[in-house]
Amino acid sequence: MAPGTFGIIAPHPPIFVPSVGGPARHLANASLDALALAARALTGYRPDSVVLISPHAPVAADAFLVDTSDQVAGSLIQFGDEAEYSWPGDPELASHIIDRLDADDIPCASRDAGSELRPGWADHATIVPLHFLALLPEVRLVVLSLSFLSYDYHRRLGEIVASCADELGRKVAFVASGDLSHRLTVDASAGYSVRAAELDGAIVSGVRRGALSGLANLDPTLVEAGGECGLRSIITLGGFVGSDPVPTRVLAYEGPWGVGYLTALVGEDALGTGALSSEPVSDSGCKGGMPGTPESEIVSLARRSIEHFLGLGDAPDPILADEAYPQTAGAFVSLHRDGSLRGCIGTIAPTWPTLGQEVAHNAIQAATQDPRFTSLVQAELADLDIKVDVLHPPEDCELSDLDPSRYGVIVTHHGRRGLLLPDLDGVDDVPTQVSIALQKAGISPDAPYSLQRFLVDRHV
Repeated sequence: MAPGTFGIIAPHPPIFVPSVGGPARHLANASLDALALAARALTGYRPDSVVLISPHAPVAADAFLVDTSDQVAGSLIQFGDEAEYSWPGDPELASHIIDRLDADDIPCASRDAGSELRPGWADHATIVPLHFLALLPEVRLVVLSLSFLSYDYHRRLGEIVASCADELGRKVAFVASGDLSHRLTVDASAGYSVRAAELDGAIVSGVRRGALSGLANLDPTLVEAGGECGLRSIITLGGFVGSDPVPTRVLAYEGPWGVGYLTALVGEDALGTGALSSEPVSDSGCKGGMPGTPESEIVSLARRSIEHFLGLGDAPDPILADEAYPQTAGAFVSLHRDGSLRGCIGTIAPTWPTLGQEVAHNAIQAATQDPRFTSLVQAELADLDIKVDVLHPPEDCELSDLDPSRYGVIVTHHGRRGLLLPDLDGVDDVPTQVSIALQKAGISPDAPYSLQRFLVDRHV
């Protein structure tokens, strides 16, 4: 069977695994949900083999290492998980990759060349993604080690993997294991860099645009400052899936512990398995702000903006006739289906000349650009609950001034800012409210952060 273009970008923190992270792993629920979605896509694709490139497998600085073992196994015992993980290898595909690399004069070796290369051993950057991707028993595995060779060599490695799959008639999926910057917060284990968020923004933007080969052109000083371990993996995946722009879908990006975690599907086949399609929906819902029920003018504008963007109806005029609305304000648009969040994006202060324009823009962003979710599709509009929070100007405050049922909160430290809206399910006290806002901003609870509170007018 001829190969397709199916790739996954997956983070690899052991804390994601329940037996390691326990309840703390839920700080990264966006990534956990994204990995579950990637797993459904991979199962639907039904590959013969998976090729995974790991930044933490045994490495040679000046050569690519390829594991030709017929069994790959390991554990996370160093992180407290004693379970054994194992997968069947694909020696034929692995050996063919080595032969092709040799033919192209690209330095490489099999990991069975020496015991110090630990043939057949799975490192945590292999185990963690595969724990969630849940390969079917018959799927075979080849593990590649990145190297310190150039980005061009890494892209060529990906191209050779695709070519070898074609020559052997293998249906292959490629997994790029890697984390982004390790220096997002002051309490990050690798230290803090003011450029860390800039690096992650550049990588996520490149992936979102399908410009994976362009990532090789990132400023080397920016890459060094960010302290990532996934860039070479992603560039290799770019070689596997072909020329830019390639179809991509960013499923999640977050950095709850000072390290950036990106999960994405890459390639036509990855986006075409049906995992991203919506389930059939009913014609009615159970919450306010539903289509077909009376809703406020501002929510109607948000709905019509989303519908037009998705190809339904005429473009609405972003004018609010009710003079009770402020002329300008920050606004958050929240989307729910079946009682679960489906997207939320907003602005703390006005960024558009009118509130109507602010809401129309933020509604489309919430429907299509929230990195925690896939883009909304037409089939989801029938039971989409929309609410719009119009923010009052924030005011400086102390902890004692907060009331999560009435006030939203903004925490700020060294240019990092986190916001949490008021009156949210499960946020019943001030410590919980502030803790979540700090986590969203990547601010340490021990940092000397400042507080502001704000009121909202909530419209349904």
